[in-house]
Amino acid sequence: MATATLEAAPAVRRKRFVTPMKTVQFVLLVLFASAVLIPLYVVLVTSFKGGADVSPANAWDLPHIFSTDGWASAITRLAPALGRSLILAVSAAVLSSILGSLNGYVFAKWKFPGADVVFTAFLFGMFIPYQAVMIPLQKMLLDLQTHGAPWLDGIPKLILVHTVYGIPICTLIFRNYYATAVPNEILEAARVDGAGMLRTYWSIVLPVSMPGFVVTLIWQFTSAWNDFLFALFLSSSRNGPVTYALQELAGGQNPDYPSIMAGVLVASLPTLIVYIALGRYFISGLMSGSVK
Repeated sequence: MATATLEAAPAVRRKRFVTPMKTVQFVLLVLFASAVLIPLYVVLVTSFKGGADVSPANAWDLPHIFSTDGWASAITRLAPALGRSLILAVSAAVLSSILGSLNGYVFAKWKFPGADVVFTAFLFGMFIPYQAVMIPLQKMLLDLQTHGAPWLDGIPKLILVHTVYGIPICTLIFRNYYATAVPNEILEAARVDGAGMLRTYWSIVLPVSMPGFVVTLIWQFTSAWNDFLFALFLSSSRNGPVTYALQELAGGQNPDYPSIMAGVLVASLPTLIVYIALGRYFISGLMSGSVK
């Protein structure tokens, strides 16, 4: 009888009260989203306009006639640089991730005298402003290119620089990951069985390193793809990445705004695709090993 009474009773709906704090959070969220999406709207709309349809007065208006000439021009002019940027970003990401993994493994599991001092010196590389070392770096690489390494020009030079400057952050990420994600007991058992440092890394540590590699590969790929400062100092329009080519596209006294806006979107697509496809793996990899 009691059961029937309960089933017959109408469901009681809880009233949801909108607190002032939630209202403030919603307003701030809308403002921040607008600050990001409004410029993107202008860029997207302008990329489909004809040359005569572009002016500051109608920047917010939709195109009177949709045109893809800007996209065709941008892709044609940026295509070689896009290929060079892909080689740069992939190579620098892979090399710095591998070296960072090896360094992180040593700092986390193979203690040696002065390890903390050396690790601190590695971390200094994360905090040195690129602008502070750009002139001596440029001279050093130019001397190296002149005396024995003529192939070190353009993309190979940028790969070397991004790999070196990516090692500190990759080392830190892998060191923190290995310190909590790889039990010391397993490594001790490997040592008892006669496995050396490299054998232990190859057979035990590397197979469980995928979360760390996901983080460092995405991080370094994005950093190398978006870089403009190193490209400006160490390359040219003939052999530079897409960021340099984009600057060339935007130059001139009579800029082609549809092509420029289309070029901006084309240059942004690879990193956008990477984060859309692998963003959840990036977050999970970043959190892996944070709790033992």
